[in-house]
Amino acid sequence: MENQFVIYNTISRKKEVFEPLVPGKAGLYVCGPTVYSNSHLGHARAYITFDLLFRYLTHLGYKVRYVRNITDVGHLEDEEEETGEDKISKKARLEKLEPMEVVQMYMNTFHRNMDDLNVIRPSIEPRASGHIIEQQEMIESILENGYAYESNGSIYFDVEKYNKEYNYGKLSGRNLEDIKTNTRVLDGQSEKKNSFDFALWKKATPEHIMRWPSKWSDGFPGWHLECSAMSTKYLGEQFDIHGGGMDLRFPHHECEIAQSTASQGKEAVRYWMHNNMITINGQKMARSLGNFITLDELFTGNHEVLKQAYSPMTIRFFILQAHYRSTIDFSNEALQASEKGLERLMTALQTLDKLTASKQSTVNVSELKESCLAALNDDMNSPIAIAHLFEGVKMINSLKAGNETISGEDLKELTDFYKTTVFDILGLKEENSEKSQDNEVLEGVIDLLLKLRQEAKANKDWGTADKIRNELNELGVEIKDTKDGFEWLLK
Repeated sequence: MENQFVIYNTISRKKEVFEPLVPGKAGLYVCGPTVYSNSHLGHARAYITFDLLFRYLTHLGYKVRYVRNITDVGHLEDEEEETGEDKISKKARLEKLEPMEVVQMYMNTFHRNMDDLNVIRPSIEPRASGHIIEQQEMIESILENGYAYESNGSIYFDVEKYNKEYNYGKLSGRNLEDIKTNTRVLDGQSEKKNSFDFALWKKATPEHIMRWPSKWSDGFPGWHLECSAMSTKYLGEQFDIHGGGMDLRFPHHECEIAQSTASQGKEAVRYWMHNNMITINGQKMARSLGNFITLDELFTGNHEVLKQAYSPMTIRFFILQAHYRSTIDFSNEALQASEKGLERLMTALQTLDKLTASKQSTVNVSELKESCLAALNDDMNSPIAIAHLFEGVKMINSLKAGNETISGEDLKELTDFYKTTVFDILGLKEENSEKSQDNEVLEGVIDLLLKLRQEAKANKDWGTADKIRNELNELGVEIKDTKDGFEWLLK
C-alpha cells in the first residue's frame, strides 16, 4: 500500500485503498449545514476535515467534484422521531422574518466563517428547496419498487419490508430488532405502519409555511431524502465518497443508504467517511445541547468560557492537530498551545526564504517529505504529518544557526515542499501581514544584538556579553550558544 491513499471506510469498518469509479476523477458529497443559526466550532471541524480531503485529492492529481448541500427545509426539531416544527420555520416565526430571509442571513454568515477558515467553496452547493422535483421523482421510484407507502397525504419508507431484502443498519451497526425496542411510539404517529418508518414526504399542517404541491399533498420533503436526491443528481447513481459528522451515521446516513438502494436497486456510496466530535467538558458540542461556541465568538473572544480571541488559522490548526476520527476536547489551553505551534511553523516558513545555500547538504530533505506524505496517505493522518513538519522546523532552525548546510537544489525542494504542504494541503495561511512585518523587525533586532554579543565575547568583553544575554532573557528570549554561533527562541 506504499504511496497509495488509504481511507477508513465506515461501512466496512476498515482502511481501504482509495480507487475511484472513474480513473483520475473523484466524486465527493458532504452534508452541509442547516442554516437556522450561526455555525460553531463543531461545524468547523467537519468542513475543515473534508476541505483537507478535497485539497489532498486535488494534490494527488484527481479532478474532484465536491458537492456540499445547504439544508433550507425539512429538518424538523426532533430528528429521530421526525416531530416538531421545521427548524428554519421556527426561527422565522420567532424572528418575524420570511423563512428564506433566515436561510440567506445564516448562509451568508456560514460562507463568511468558512472563508475566514480558508475552507475552499465546493464545486456545487445545491439547496434542498431548489430540488423538490428531483426529490419527488425519487419518492415515485421508491413507491414503484414497493418500499414506501402513502398515509393521509404523507409518504413513509417501509423499513421492515426493505430490511427483508437488504440490511437496514449496516452503516451504524444497529439491527432492526434493537431499533424496534428503542423507538418510542408517539401520539399522532399512528399513520405510520411502524414507529421507526421515516418520512419521504410530509403533508403540511395548515400553519406550516414551507410547502410545495405534489400528487400526494401540499407538503415538504423528508430531511434524509434531500441528500440522496442531490448527491445522485450531481455525482451519478454511484459515486466515490460521502462525508459528514459521526452523529449523522444514524438515522440520516442509514436512511440515505436505504433510499438510494430502494430507488435504484444498488447503493450510491462506495466510501463513507465520518469525522468525530468536538467535546466541551466531555459532552458533544451541539446547537441542540446549547453548549456551543460560535465561530464569530471564537474569532472575537466574546464568550464567557474564552480567555482570549483565537484567529481563524489557530482554530484550523487546532482541528488539524487531531486525527479526524478522534474526539477533540475544547480548552483554552489547547487553543493557546495551537496558537504558539502555528506561530513557530509560520516563522520557520519565513526563515526558509532567508536561508543561503551551500555546496552540499548535511540534511535529508527526501526522508522528511516521504514521512510527511506517508502520514497523509494513511487516512489523512494530519497530526503525524504536522509532527514531521515540526521535525523539519528543527532542521530549518539548525540551518539558520549554521549547524547544518543545504545545497541549492535541496533548499528549493524543502521550500517548495513546506509551502505546498502548509498552504495548499493543510490550508493554512499568513493572517496578519502587519504582525509578520513586526516579527521580521523583532527577529532582525535580536539577531543584531546577539551578533554584537558574539563580537563582545571575541574581544573578551564579558560584561557587555553577559548584559546583552541577561536583558534578552528578561524579555523572554531564550539563548543557546552552539559551536557555530547561537540559537534563540522567543518564550
